[in-house]
Amino acid sequence: MPRSLVGGDLAVPEMAQPYMKKDDDDEEVEYSPFFGIEKGAVLQEARAFHDPQLDVRRCSQVITKLLYLLNQGETFTKVEATEVFFAVTKLFQSSDAGLRRLVYLMIKELSPSSDEVIIVTSSLMKDMNSKTDMYRANAIRVLCRIIDGTLLTQIERYLKQAIVDKNPVVASAALVSGIHLAQANPEIVKRWSNEVQEAVQSRAPLVQFHGLALLHQIRQNDRLAISKLVSSLTRGSVRSPLAQCLLIRYTSQVMRESSMNTQNGDRPFFDFLESSLRQKPEMVQLEAARKITEMDVTSRELAPAITLLQSFLTSHKPVLRFAAVRTLNKVAVTRPLAVTNCNVDLESLMLDTNRSIATLAITTLLKTGNESSVDRLMKQITSFMSDIADEFKIVVVEAIRSLCLKFPLKYRSMLNFLSNSLREEGGFEYKKAIVDSIITLISEIPDAKEIGLLHLCEFIEDCEFTYLSSQILHFLGNEGPRTSDPSRYIRYIYNRVILENATVRASAVSTLAKFGALVDTLKPRIFVLLRRCLFDTEDEVRDRATLYLQTLGGEVSIGNNEKDANDFLFGSFDVPLANLEASLRTYEPSEKPFDISSVSREVRSLPLQEKKAPGKKAPAAAAPAPVSAVDAYHKMLSSIPEFSGFGKLFKSSEPVELTEAETEYAVNVVKHIYDSYVVVQYNCTNTIEEQLLEDVTVCVDASDAEEFSEICSKPLASLPYNSAGQIFVAFEKPERVPAIGKFLNLLKFTVKEVDTSTGEADEDGVEDEYQLEDFEIVAADYMLRVAVSNFRNAWENMDPESERVDEYGLGVRESLAEAVGAVINILGMQPCEGTEVVPRNARSHTCLLSGVFIGDVKVLVRLSFGLSGPNEVAMKLAVRSDDPEVSDKIHEIVASG
Repeated sequence: MPRSLVGGDLAVPEMAQPYMKKDDDDEEVEYSPFFGIEKGAVLQEARAFHDPQLDVRRCSQVITKLLYLLNQGETFTKVEATEVFFAVTKLFQSSDAGLRRLVYLMIKELSPSSDEVIIVTSSLMKDMNSKTDMYRANAIRVLCRIIDGTLLTQIERYLKQAIVDKNPVVASAALVSGIHLAQANPEIVKRWSNEVQEAVQSRAPLVQFHGLALLHQIRQNDRLAISKLVSSLTRGSVRSPLAQCLLIRYTSQVMRESSMNTQNGDRPFFDFLESSLRQKPEMVQLEAARKITEMDVTSRELAPAITLLQSFLTSHKPVLRFAAVRTLNKVAVTRPLAVTNCNVDLESLMLDTNRSIATLAITTLLKTGNESSVDRLMKQITSFMSDIADEFKIVVVEAIRSLCLKFPLKYRSMLNFLSNSLREEGGFEYKKAIVDSIITLISEIPDAKEIGLLHLCEFIEDCEFTYLSSQILHFLGNEGPRTSDPSRYIRYIYNRVILENATVRASAVSTLAKFGALVDTLKPRIFVLLRRCLFDTEDEVRDRATLYLQTLGGEVSIGNNEKDANDFLFGSFDVPLANLEASLRTYEPSEKPFDISSVSREVRSLPLQEKKAPGKKAPAAAAPAPVSAVDAYHKMLSSIPEFSGFGKLFKSSEPVELTEAETEYAVNVVKHIYDSYVVVQYNCTNTIEEQLLEDVTVCVDASDAEEFSEICSKPLASLPYNSAGQIFVAFEKPERVPAIGKFLNLLKFTVKEVDTSTGEADEDGVEDEYQLEDFEIVAADYMLRVAVSNFRNAWENMDPESERVDEYGLGVRESLAEAVGAVINILGMQPCEGTEVVPRNARSHTCLLSGVFIGDVKVLVRLSFGLSGPNEVAMKLAVRSDDPEVSDKIHEIVASG
């Protein structure tokens, strides 16, 4: 047991049994010295704290047991915690240093309530002013952990004195306490700035480190102050290695946030980072190198950092080798050419006894190596894959996938490696990474399709993960029928029907049906296999088999032709499940069958978000069945005679606020888009209790929206306090044209005073008006966000003649991610397959978008981004749609946006 826990030269507590013991077979068994202790028994022992003559040894043992129980997750009731707390405070009468330290620990762990803190505050303040430095430091830490803002003001003077104390232990304790206190009481801690600045100049390394951390936290919301702080400290006044590492981080943060880039690419403070590469402490050199590699720098600026990291690759210290190779591994993702000079040293690390270092070295080589070195690297990886953890195996798999996409002619050796890895032991995430990699290679390298599919089929024979089996079967159903010999996969699929659980069996039935629908020569065989599935014990399997048999046999009619049936059963399911569920719940059985085409494809949140008065809660009501946004709005608008003839509602926007928060009247607007009309819905709330609004209307100035003409409006007769009402204004526009424009809004009404005691309003009112914010109808309002489950299949199934491709310069952008987000917002489309996320430091990126344009025209977009200069972003836009004219319109929208 650590000596510090029991204090001084105290022996091991009596309850601590020997750490090792031998059983009857003379086999050594390890167990905890606290084995078998119970909370109730320890609480009984805590009565020793009340003894007139304290037994220091016994009290230390009991506190140690209590601390063990607390750290093991044992919970004390309020009564138990209070009793223990008051008992522990009795131990302040002991002058034993070891016991006092345990008392401090116990008080911190118990976290007493505010009324209990007062009991111990006087004792802690006495220790804080003690002549014993250890008492002072620990008392400061405990006090700052348990007190609130009120008590903090009482001891603030002592804390400020402690920050500049000559003893570094006391000063460091006060600074660390300040870092924690600044989270809850920032205004109080800000008053310590002068003392903290003095601590930053301290010669004690830890004091300087903690002082810099606290000073940065005090100024973190003032960008100019942080810049000045960094500027003053980069001149060489920081000597502590830990503080230097912090300063490097703060410097890189200032550089990222600064937009002061000169034409030659120099940045403020870059000279400091470069000079830190030559500082003696290795941690400082590594931190500087890591920060430089994370920045968007030129090859010349990056070279010194790479050279330093390369020198660490041959260090005798494993931690330096690991840190260097890990940093180089990250650099190789975006700047592989910069790392190629390190390849010789990286190859020597492939045989490193530390498997983590060897793994990172090989994956770095995979990213930077050439085609001739691939086979040698693959053999090297195979030799130790079984010796490393799954998290490193995943890194290897991802590196192999990237390398294969870089050198597609090497797909055979890499697919064989991935297939062999599937047969080895490993967790779900590792196996999923391999399956995803094989699927990616099949999708991107046409020649790899057949061998890759066979590898996947062999894997599902022994796959223990239901999700992966279903994923592979789904992919097999999409790709297998398009191979030269689809029949070779039928055996693997049908084996899943016989041998797997119900979920996988159902997926296998769907996959068989896809082969039957897409490969005419296999249809008789598929019919036989599906009929066997009719005797399955699971309802889902039998129902699927029945549906597919009847559909493929022509007994059930779906759509107008066979293509419609196949698209419905086997195509991408682009209807959000939440929307489908909502539509089914509101469907009323009748002679007219349910029409899935009427279900909204847009991915969106709940509708009708009306703003209530501050501090008021809406009255409780029974929770209604979920209804999709478009369904709810369509039902509401159709019930209004003026709008009932507008046809099918295409889209309703999210509410846009037209007033500031906490204003007299809360108004937001929802834009309802039809083929030839736009209905603007103003949701209004009166937040003034003394007023009743009548004849409420919105005067709209559409002079900046030339293609719109107002045709009717529906005002609001009355708007009492804290109630919401709607005002509607309808505009006509050219049919299926994405007309845009800006609308100015003025709220007009008659105000009547209300007697709050009786609730009665005056008979006479005063006409008044209230200026609202402007809003715009933009191109994105004419696009539904509709996801596709398989973008590649959807793209290939669209007519190539509808494709339109062009390139655009997007100018200077803060980052590639900012450019991607801007284009997505302009188009208003749904990102697919997570491609809206741009990897850190990426210099190129591809984003896939899907949607439905007004007129129910499906649209798919491929966006290819790249950095053509210092923050200059270039973009290639490829569009396919059901209507070539819509493809042209998408380009017009981007060009004008």
